[in-house]
Amino acid sequence: MRTSRLPVEPPVEPMLAKLADELPVGDYLYEPKWDGFRAIVFRSENDVYVQSRDMRPLDRYFPELHAILLERLPSNIVIDGEIVIATARGLDFDALQLRLHPAASRVEKLAKETPSSFIAFDVLAVGARNLMTEPQATRRAALEELLDKVQRRRQLPTRVIQAFQKTAQDRIIGRLLERTEPITRAPLIVRLFDRFAILRRIPGRFLGLGVRRERVRSPAAARRP
Repeated sequence: MRTSRLPVEPPVEPMLAKLADELPVGDYLYEPKWDGFRAIVFRSENDVYVQSRDMRPLDRYFPELHAILLERLPSNIVIDGEIVIATARGLDFDALQLRLHPAASRVEKLAKETPSSFIAFDVLAVGARNLMTEPQATRRAALEELLDKVQRRRQLPTRVIQAFQKTAQDRIIGRLLERTEPITRAPLIVRLFDRFAILRRIPGRFLGLGVRRERVRSPAAARRP
């Protein structure tokens, strides 16, 4: 991976937790101990590199996560977090360990059966800014702003689909339901759909799948034959 445009380049030794007898009290930020693999994500302009806690590459073990991070994260950032596998019973660390397999075919199979997720809790660089020397509160604020932009970008296709649905319901379905006299001639758009089969795929694509498909696979669905 080319990281020449990143102000922080791999390998980076992650900041690790320290054992303490008591929970510190004061002006602190608290983070849960996620049951996963520590990972630092380097997102350059055209690629992603995922580094492990011991500064080795993790990409080949989580191909589905690599693709999602490349698609959804803005370029030129470095974020710190945890790779997890969420199930109906909670986070499954055993499923994570199964990913560390030498056979790529086995990894691909597990990626489909038990897809992984990435939990971000720190940001080390944004654009040309190296944030590693900044206080944790500053980095956390930068991370929340960054993820808020990612969330808004993902919400835009949903708003477009919902507007399309409302227009179809109000102007086509609603008007048909409000009519009291018998319908002798279908609306033009319905007649076009009836005549040209390819046009019927348009509402199915936008109303059913959306502008950009989101893949959600539940553990129950994964067990169905």
